[in-house]
Amino acid sequence: MISPDIPVLLAGFGAGLSLIIAIGAQNAFVLRQGLLREHVVPVVLLCMGSDAVLILAGISGVGAAIEAAPWILVVARWAGAAFLLAYAFTAARRVMSKSSTLSTERGGRAGLWATLGTVAALTWLNPHVYLDTVLLLGSLGAAHGEARWSFGAGAAAASVIWFSLLGFGARFLAPVFARPAAWRLLDAAIAVTMVIIAAQLVFGH
Repeated sequence: MISPDIPVLLAGFGAGLSLIIAIGAQNAFVLRQGLLREHVVPVVLLCMGSDAVLILAGISGVGAAIEAAPWILVVARWAGAAFLLAYAFTAARRVMSKSSTLSTERGGRAGLWATLGTVAALTWLNPHVYLDTVLLLGSLGAAHGEARWSFGAGAAAASVIWFSLLGFGARFLAPVFARPAAWRLLDAAIAVTMVIIAAQLVFGH
């Protein structure tokens, strides 16, 4: 049994956490699901699993294949931008709707598969995922040679801790979001965030 290299594992944890906690579409969605307490466990598990797969791919050297086929990032960029704009429009409509306080008592809960489809799209259609998680973490991990698996384990652990805190810790903000105005501010922030990220995907390359 190969024992983990603790310093390298901690380095992976720090690198992974620094990339994951950045404000983005995926984090905003997980936060909103946590506040609504809708499908939190499967959403968090999907985010963790996706990160683990992407980190493993980067550590395994898949990043080199992506660099050799840049069209993958082009497709992800345009598809991701379109999806983000559509989601921004949905969030903006909730802001403008008088009936969109988003209280779970009002019903209208999104289905499990629709919710998982949304978080999967926000994750896998984001080209920054491939640039940061696969290419960057993969390159950083490769620098540690045989200890790169410890680096990857540390990065994956950061993902597990972060999404757990974001999804399950959001309920402690529930008193703040008992007011409809707070929900509207959150949805407005989500809409603006999605538009900004979509613009960065289209015009930032």
